[in-house]
Amino acid sequence: MRRLTGFYLLAAFAAALPFVFPDNYFVTVVGTTAALHVILAVSLNLLIGYAGLISLGHAAFFGIGAYSSAILTAHHQINPWLAMLAGVLLSAVIAYAMARPVLRLKGHYLAMATLGFGIIVNIILVQTGNLTGGPDGMSVDELSLFGVAIDSDLGWYTVLAAAALLVVWLSLNIVDSRSGRALRALHGSEVGAEMMGIDTTATKTGVFVLSALIAAFAGSLFAHQHKSVATS
Repeated sequence: MRRLTGFYLLAAFAAALPFVFPDNYFVTVVGTTAALHVILAVSLNLLIGYAGLISLGHAAFFGIGAYSSAILTAHHQINPWLAMLAGVLLSAVIAYAMARPVLRLKGHYLAMATLGFGIIVNIILVQTGNLTGGPDGMSVDELSLFGVAIDSDLGWYTVLAAAALLVVWLSLNIVDSRSGRALRALHGSEVGAEMMGIDTTATKTGVFVLSALIAAFAGSLFAHQHKSVATS
């Protein structure tokens, strides 16, 4: 009940923000930026907070989601929503492929492995300038919903706030499920979790993939909101 109460308060605050602070600054800068960071925070909270796994390469999945949307819409004229889905699925596949070998590591070794992955993805995005625009970046097509282009500050705030609330609601349901209890057991003691019959390998892989998927979703939304992406 405490978690649901917090969620309802967050939803009420998100709905009231444009009316309490009609100034565009609070909607465009504070509201939209906070909503994107909420999505990213939830992805890391599931991985680090509940499972106890360290990842310093989450920016890579954010970038994969952003550039997938940019490339598919700009170069191949794919529907932006389908491009977002493709970016999310691509991140999930990459996360699954690297989860089994990387998650065998622990502590600083796991942190360094994920950091290395992030650096590799950044180098690829910079060096493939003919596809990604290199350091200068590239433009991204605008997003539309039911045939209406999302081109206003309030429209983007509504989309991002709804996305953030959806991610928070899904994460709360996961945490309260059997999988969530397995994550907490894994965080407490991997050996103890195995003795209780929990498949720790599958649990770690699952939360790693889910966390990457959510980060890529945030990256795709970021790309369409700013209508451009660039590496730094």
